[in-house]
Amino acid sequence: MANDLGGSSPARTHKTLWWKEATFFIAFYAVYTWTRNQFGSDRINGVDIPVQAFNNAIRVVRFERWIGLYHEESVQEFFLSHRWFIQLLNTYYGTAHFIVTITVFILLYKKRPDVFPQWRNTLAATTALAIIGFSLFPLMPPRLLDQPCPPLGHGAQCLEATERGLDKGKTNFGFVDTLDVYGGPWDFSSGAGAKISNQYAAMPSLHIGWSSWCAFAMWPLARRRWIRALLLLYPTTTLLCIVVTANHFWIDGVGGQLTLAVGFLIGTGIHKWNQRRLDEKYEAQLLTS
Repeated sequence: MANDLGGSSPARTHKTLWWKEATFFIAFYAVYTWTRNQFGSDRINGVDIPVQAFNNAIRVVRFERWIGLYHEESVQEFFLSHRWFIQLLNTYYGTAHFIVTITVFILLYKKRPDVFPQWRNTLAATTALAIIGFSLFPLMPPRLLDQPCPPLGHGAQCLEATERGLDKGKTNFGFVDTLDVYGGPWDFSSGAGAKISNQYAAMPSLHIGWSSWCAFAMWPLARRRWIRALLLLYPTTTLLCIVVTANHFWIDGVGGQLTLAVGFLIGTGIHKWNQRRLDEKYEAQLLTS
């Protein structure tokens, strides 16, 4: 744009403030945390029974069997004899999800400030869509299908699978709660871990959504092949982890990818709208100066 004197207008610069971004991140995560454990159970005789979450798990099992891809139990069983590997995956599941995402968030702020708002919006939109998914389709993860019902646990052992037409006479799904049996950095069955975690927030998998977000957001910064290989390996390893630890069905990962795709469209749209708004505001300021 040319100014009134015939020269070129200085380019608009928009500086993001770290404290505003940190506040945004913390506030949004607080909302996400507040929604935990709000869905998936029915109160029966004074006890929260996970009827909705269990019924949805049955629907997922039926669908995966219908398409011939219900193999989570077999995949988990293959690795159960390797205790050290299971413990490593339990640690990975409970730490990488947050540490890597926060690290990438900071790197984007420092290294890619031009697109940082776009990817920040994408992360926020993806998480918001996942919260909607948790509320509309609470899903019991495989590891809880054979666990005692509340208040003794979070599982569905007290619910009869035969009444829901899964397998006549079969109430044992065969999954192992690896965190409970093998140990790890977190305990979701009691204490603080049980209070801050949503036991029935399996669909979509934010572990897959966030890990894929990290890989895509960092891709342009990866100049070397081995770094790009690591970026692709991150969501792939996460998918293996959530299946082996029985925290998710594989289809939850598909849900996470689809949620990220829609979140990217929303985040990009918000970013472009905001850029146009700031450009128009800046041009108006130049005209009046």
